[in-house]
Amino acid sequence: MENSRIEQIKTFLNDSPDDAFLNYALAIEYLGLNETSKAKEIFEKLVTNHPSYSATYYHYGKLIQNGGEKDIAKDIFERGIKIAVENKETHAAAELRTALNELLYDED
Repeated sequence: MENSRIEQIKTFLNDSPDDAFLNYALAIEYLGLNETSKAKEIFEKLVTNHPSYSATYYHYGKLIQNGGEKDIAKDIFERGIKIAVENKETHAAAELRTALNELLYDED
């Protein structure tokens, strides 16, 4: 049985199924439950349908990185940095740069 936060988010999504924040929140809840395949599916939908929603890229990149796909994670972080810079979201851009640097450092 899913937790009450997931159930509540799904209820909100019934009214606004394409809401980027609600979908992001659902993916984060699934990550917290270690239901990574469900989270990944939602993140993939977000980067396709809401590519300018920069919050997606950090957690999506980390999920992919933790799955061992470092080249794909690198691409996700780089796309997220570009989007955050375009949106003038300096904090998000800095977090994504840090994640990218950590990924690149771990490869060496």
